[in-house]
Amino acid sequence: MIIATRQSRLALWQSEHAADALRAAHPDLAVELLPLSTRGDEVLDRSLSEIGGKGVFLKELEVALLDGRADIAVHSLKDVPAESPEGLELAAVLSGGNWGDLWIGRDRRGPAELPAGSKVGTSSLRRQSQLLRNWPHLEVVPIRGNVQTRLGLMTSGQLDAVILAAAGIERLSLDLPQAIALAPPEFLPAPGQGVIVVQCREGDEAVKRRLRPLHCEDTAVRVAAERAVVARLGGDCRMPLAALARMSGGQLELHARLANAAGSQCLDSHQSGSIDQARDLGIQAAEALLAAGGDRIIAEL
Repeated sequence: MIIATRQSRLALWQSEHAADALRAAHPDLAVELLPLSTRGDEVLDRSLSEIGGKGVFLKELEVALLDGRADIAVHSLKDVPAESPEGLELAAVLSGGNWGDLWIGRDRRGPAELPAGSKVGTSSLRRQSQLLRNWPHLEVVPIRGNVQTRLGLMTSGQLDAVILAAAGIERLSLDLPQAIALAPPEFLPAPGQGVIVVQCREGDEAVKRRLRPLHCEDTAVRVAAERAVVARLGGDCRMPLAALARMSGGQLELHARLANAAGSQCLDSHQSGSIDQARDLGIQAAEALLAAGGDRIIAEL
């Protein structure tokens, strides 16, 4: 089985993680990686919204699936649009990792302790809006590049801090004792953050059978609620949208947030219900955000 993957250290870790799970489940199966460069990795001098949104990290991998060079592709779910391209489907949702964000500076000072005008790097409008909502004295600087590149901008003194996904830091085994978790209610993650998914050709039953042991139904239920919010709002990387679903027994609690980029307008929706209502809860959360004025925020983005 050939896995299409991006070439960054984090993407390769995630693809090797899926490969190891496949080998463990199917000792007879030979698994190889097909590293590919994507437009999102190559064009670093413009924002994601300018070059086509988060889908720019997927296109080359999806083409490799469709033309038969690869059997599956491994993605970070937060980079995957709500609707799959024709001919492809998400066949496995792996057990979720850390869904949180980390504040990483040169010392242990948090955002409230930095002086006015301190520069904070992030490529995410979701992170920007929540940062400025809580700590408006800070200045957000858009940054692109892999984890090491972004950390380098901080350690070199060009930035006072950066915000990165906790799952990526953990998967790369980076020792950052100064890192501070940005947690609810002040900070909510991107829908699907920390979750790895496997994509294959639609209807490829042989491949889907191989992938079944990798699938985590609890994680799939949780992210179904989060991604239903995205789908109803038409969300992409140009929308400061956050969502977090958490399970307890057979119940699901969903918190969704929509804000403008400056953080001056922020709407929250809380929904709860049984796990078999996951997608309905996501739709209800989105409808509540729209009813509270979310349509105006979206129109101004």
